[in-house]
Amino acid sequence: MFATFLLVATMMRGAAPLRAQDGLPEGIPPPPEGAPPPGPPPSDGAPTGNQAAGAAGRTPPRLSFVDGSVSFWRPGAEDWAPAQVNTPLAPGDALYATDGANLELQIGPRAFVRGGAGTQLSLENQDLNFLQLKITTGHLSLDLRSITTGHTIEIDTPGAAFTIDHTGYYRVDVGADTTTFITRRGGSAAMTPAGGQAAGISPSEQVVVSVSEPPSVATYVAPEVDAWDRWNYDRTDHLIDALSARYVPPGVYGADALDHYGNWREVGNYGPVWVPEGVGPTWAPYSTGRWILDPYYGWTWVDVAPWGWAPYHYGRWVYLNDYWAWAPGPVLAAPAYAPGLVAFFGGGGFGVSVGLATAPVGWVALGWGEPCIPWWGHAGFVGRPWWGGWGGPHVVNNTVINNTTIVNVNNINIYRNVGVHNAVVAVPRDRFGRGGIESARLWNVDAHRLQPIHGPLPVKATAASLLPASGRGVRPPESVLQRQVVGTRPFHDPTTDLHAAGLNPAPSVRASQPRLVAAPSHTQAALGSPRPPFGASAAPERARPSLPPRFNENPQSASPPRREPAREAAQPRPSHSAPPVITNVEPHSQGQAGAPAQNAPPPLQPSHISPPPAQPQMGAPVHAVPSRSAPQRGGPPPAPQVQRSQPPPRPLPGEPANRVYPGHGGSQPQPQYEAPRRAPAAPHAPAPSGGNSGQGRPQH
Repeated sequence: MFATFLLVATMMRGAAPLRAQDGLPEGIPPPPEGAPPPGPPPSDGAPTGNQAAGAAGRTPPRLSFVDGSVSFWRPGAEDWAPAQVNTPLAPGDALYATDGANLELQIGPRAFVRGGAGTQLSLENQDLNFLQLKITTGHLSLDLRSITTGHTIEIDTPGAAFTIDHTGYYRVDVGADTTTFITRRGGSAAMTPAGGQAAGISPSEQVVVSVSEPPSVATYVAPEVDAWDRWNYDRTDHLIDALSARYVPPGVYGADALDHYGNWREVGNYGPVWVPEGVGPTWAPYSTGRWILDPYYGWTWVDVAPWGWAPYHYGRWVYLNDYWAWAPGPVLAAPAYAPGLVAFFGGGGFGVSVGLATAPVGWVALGWGEPCIPWWGHAGFVGRPWWGGWGGPHVVNNTVINNTTIVNVNNINIYRNVGVHNAVVAVPRDRFGRGGIESARLWNVDAHRLQPIHGPLPVKATAASLLPASGRGVRPPESVLQRQVVGTRPFHDPTTDLHAAGLNPAPSVRASQPRLVAAPSHTQAALGSPRPPFGASAAPERARPSLPPRFNENPQSASPPRREPAREAAQPRPSHSAPPVITNVEPHSQGQAGAPAQNAPPPLQPSHISPPPAQPQMGAPVHAVPSRSAPQRGGPPPAPQVQRSQPPPRPLPGEPANRVYPGHGGSQPQPQYEAPRRAPAAPHAPAPSGGNSGQGRPQH
């Protein structure tokens, strides 16, 4: 009886018509009977493979910042390549920051992971409630200003696996013999060493785990913050204080970049739209970048523009008289990520007569309210009209549909932006997904002869399709790549996904599977490990991280200033820009509380980093403008100090001024994204006080 009930329910579900959210204008015939509904099927557990790559799919971590030489590798690629900002990461992807380099991942609307010089980091697993990262060498910070309830982040290191499910600031330093983990700003975590039992890590605590057999664990009071921590604090403050957050859903990454490279306008029925600056007259969306193969989402667009994340994975593009504008639509509580929001075309509308292998493939940015026809996902999701994450009106064939209209995807053949000059971008089929499109772009497109592609793309992937940039990157030492770590889950194997895409990858050069340990329970994570009595221990000497010389400058130098919209400057700030919770950090001590430790290490300040200037006394003039989201510092004011002059404006680190972004063939003018001016420097935190002066403890 139960099996009969399931069979009847499945038949009824398969025969259900597509209604408003998938609709066409009235009068268009319904889809064939028995067609599966759109979107991913329900699942009792965490999705695997492409099962959740539909309306409820996950948002991949975004490579949001690169400073210096950073390399990228994806399983199946022939070698390491230079990293490209705005690359969405998939399980198995690895990054390597060479000496003097830095990288940043955005893993949530207000959550960032940053790696410094000599750091090898990789993403090993991701589902809707779990993110597994691996670090084999270097130092890492996790600045988590918000985290979804029930979401867990795991950091796998050679010494132990660290599990985080609370907001806070966390730091991981991995050396040859030890792994050091520090919690700040109220953060707490759980630690599971190799062969040991899980234990909780309290706020403002430092844990040092040896890589020996058996491993040893020592806990201490967290040391004072250093230049690396201060830079992380200030950069996050700057990023989450974006003015563009008023116009986009809170789950959309990259809002801060919109402040620096464009302006917002209020336009008729479209509402707030964002207009990029510095693009040429022949520029069009999805014309300055490349398509890469994501093992999870399939063909994914990676744009080379610094702002090229939000406008290419959310919202729609509209052409207003003589310029392009990105329209995010009404703000939604839960936006849905898409690997690209375009309509693909084939057929004979490209003005060339070639064979099947080189027949052109074209695409155009979706217009206001038009549905996306997914080329990714499971069989019941591919090729079905989808408005995931779109809160505005639904438009099909230039007609707004109502809540009862039935959809037939085969009748969707009109896209508004096709009629815009140079809006359709096309390349030969054998050049699609094999590098940047600027050198292969076809310009003679006959829009009247285009045939929409409804379903998987007729394109074969190669190993070059896996990389977001051309050239050869720096490969980490083999000892770093093969170093084993401790983890609570086996690493995801992307081989199945690559085989499904038509690739036959060579045997993986990645490290072996982790040394598995039991995942900590919620009780273990909540209970802090026994801390040494105050004054009974001091942290041992440990290697200082190698920081680039630029850290002796303004800590916000990596974040360009945002543009103040003229019409919107007086509106109230959004609630999500509130400063984080601040907690006191206890200094190292030996013996009496408040006395300096006799064998404590010196402050974490590398020799090539200039000490931060002290703030002037109360009432003294301040020559620098503080950050709008900088938290209030506690403790009495230090002695006044002469204000240092600020460095002159410089281009964004890793990006030359007046950089030219290719994307136009022949003698066509090329768009230029000018590096914006520097933001005013924020004052440094007060220098910590020591001894028995009776001053309060510094706040961090």
